[in-house]
Amino acid sequence: MTSLPSDRATGSVDPKLLEILVCPLTKGPLEYDAARQELVSRAARLAYPIRDGIPIMLVDEARRLD
Repeated sequence: MTSLPSDRATGSVDPKLLEILVCPLTKGPLEYDAARQELVSRAARLAYPIRDGIPIMLVDEARRLD
């Protein structure tokens, strides 16, 4: 069984994964927020959570940025 390219021990996300993931709403780039364990879409003003090393790329699960 394979897993996503992330390091669960340190909570880091593989840069190659960040290159291919996009915001499902805007199709724009994402920024990794290590402190909050989120992938942030500035264009959509949403932050997608990363749970157990897995990005949850659902708009309904995202946190709105103010």
